Amino acid sequence: MSSFREYYSSWWMSAEPLDAFLRRVAPEGKDPAFVYVDNDPLVLTHARALLTSRPEGATRYLDADLYDMELVLREAARTLDFSQPVAVLFMGVLGHVAEDAVALGLVGAALDAVVSGSYLALYDGTDLTPAAVESARIWNESAALPYHLRSPARLARFFDGLELVEPGLVTVTRWRPDAEGREIDQFGAVGRKP
Repeated sequence: MSSFREYYSSWWMSAEPLDAFLRRVAPEGKDPAFVYVDNDPLVLTHARALLTSRPEGATRYLDADLYDMELVLREAARTLDFSQPVAVLFMGVLGHVAEDAVALGLVGAALDAVVSGSYLALYDGTDLTPAAVESARIWNESAALPYHLRSPARLARFFDGLELVEPGLVTVTRWRPDAEGREIDQFGAVGRKP
């Protein structure tokens, strides 16, 4: 896990699924394991068809609700070794949790379950531009699962008590410094649990 930031930054520039990328770059003798969590049957069907366990590491899918973090952690522990550092990723999902206190509680529960040296990687949509706010408003008028934008300051609270790795909490395009393109209304960061 000491090189998670380098792996993560490099993966973000690739078109590979995260599990395939990490299996390819993992040090010899280190077999990464992955647990994906979703409660959308279509997402789980696609995931099970496209991403499978290999001799180089296990892949597991949980049909679980993010709000049931106790179940998620209990089931994830069947695949992941929580006595060793792990990476916990919340990629664009916390916007579906309206209340900051609830979202902070979910992330906090996940971080409480992992040891020192583990990482949190997180990104979500922000409310920095009128275009983003309007897009979210239109989406939320008809979406079955509304999306709630947060300011970067509100996103930063998820990393309280963690050591942010460079470049810190920034627009996600800055995690791909060699990529061309404009900045977008999604901010993310990686933090290490001391």
